[in-house]
Amino acid sequence: MLNNTEIGIDLGTANVLIYTKSKGIVLNEPSVVAIDINTKQVVAVGKEAKEMIGKTPRNIVPIRPLKDGVIADFDVTAQMLKELLKKVSKKNGPFREKTYSSHLYTNRKHFCRTPRHS
Repeated sequence: MLNNTEIGIDLGTANVLIYTKSKGIVLNEPSVVAIDINTKQVVAVGKEAKEMIGKTPRNIVPIRPLKDGVIADFDVTAQMLKELLKKVSKKNGPFREKTYSSHLYTNRKHFCRTPRHS
């Protein structure tokens, strides 16, 4: 039977958090996806993909689909979310989700130091 679980997703540049109302944070994983560039298939997401950085053959590339607080690659981000929701569903049982997603876009200003006058 499917649970009607409300979940919240925080897409961060470094980590993705998935929160359920009843259990709190149920997933905290790096925002990294390993993709086979020959087949365009997702090989790993989250912790597994981050552990692959620097250790993969040339055809498997770990990437961060979110850059500077913005979704840089929509398709890869969607695949990452799909795989992360599968992980949550394996831990907590299948669910029919009502999702609240938070993605903040901030326009960062570049700060320059002014030279000191002696």
